[in-house]
Amino acid sequence: MNSFFIEFRDPLFGIIVFFVLVFVITFFSYWWGRYKSKEDSRHLDKFLRSFRALPSQDELKVLISSGELSEKSWLLLAHSYFKNGDYEKSIEIYNELLSISTVSNSRDTMFLLGRTYFKAGFLERSKQIFLEILKNNPRTPQALHYLLLVYEYLRDYKSALDVLEPLDELNKDIQSDAIYLKSLSILNDVERDERSKVDALLKLYHENHQLDHMIFEYIFRVNPQLAWQNFDVSKSELLTDILWHLDKKDLNFDIISKNGYLRELYSARGSACEAKSSSVFEFDVLINLNKKANATLNFEYICDNCKQAYPFAFSRCGSCHTIDRQIVEFSLTKDYHRDFSLENNSFQ
Repeated sequence: MNSFFIEFRDPLFGIIVFFVLVFVITFFSYWWGRYKSKEDSRHLDKFLRSFRALPSQDELKVLISSGELSEKSWLLLAHSYFKNGDYEKSIEIYNELLSISTVSNSRDTMFLLGRTYFKAGFLERSKQIFLEILKNNPRTPQALHYLLLVYEYLRDYKSALDVLEPLDELNKDIQSDAIYLKSLSILNDVERDERSKVDALLKLYHENHQLDHMIFEYIFRVNPQLAWQNFDVSKSELLTDILWHLDKKDLNFDIISKNGYLRELYSARGSACEAKSSSVFEFDVLINLNKKANATLNFEYICDNCKQAYPFAFSRCGSCHTIDRQIVEFSLTKDYHRDFSLENNSFQ
């Protein structure tokens, strides 16, 4: 029976013990390394969260009231959150600063809070903040300006127009805002019919010659014939996107044939054969392609004041809030709509 066991003095026994020890050490080393790696990762996450997370409301109040950081430092921190789009953290800091009676320049802090509420989309809260500022400090143009924007976003155009009066008394230029708000009021008046809106918009346009894109985008949509009759062809470039997307049945070829830019534009689109070439690169390429390739124009809209680019048309820039400073840029792109039509036809 002893033949089934290996004596401890046998060399084979020592080899087996050696490999068993190696296995045990390797096994425990592997799992100890896994455990330490998880612990280190957990500590690292906790360390990083301490930088990302804002203290609770009570902790924030203690930190601000303790005076360890100056009021200016807290304002800079709130502004950095605002610039990064983290409006919730910015709002918490401003609210806690205002809750402390020792805070200086509370009006400025209230303005920053109202502006943050506006950017975050809390329009009613923003309105209440600006009204409170103006209640005690009526000659505050920045608050009046943002209050006007709040009313505009809430589509309360009558109240927005009322805000223009104190701005005018403060010698601020309100002409563009007045025309813009009147146009919005006309367009959103549910009691007016289309013809009444068109007449009112044309009257406003002939009096001021502003907001070409906004006004003619609506008129070309509801009454193309009247739009062509009142359209200033010298401003064709400003309305390139609107003219490009018009249905062929709505085109006035008598007017188009008399203007070089319009001839080139509709020749490029393939709706006319009035031009053989163009000084505009994109038009020239499309004219020479002569429908041999699926290409069209893609439009981008840029604010001439702040250079912010948008994929959609605008009358008031969402970034700097200037009015009627839109520039229409266009480039060549594949005509996916035509590709889809060809695919549909292939099944017929």
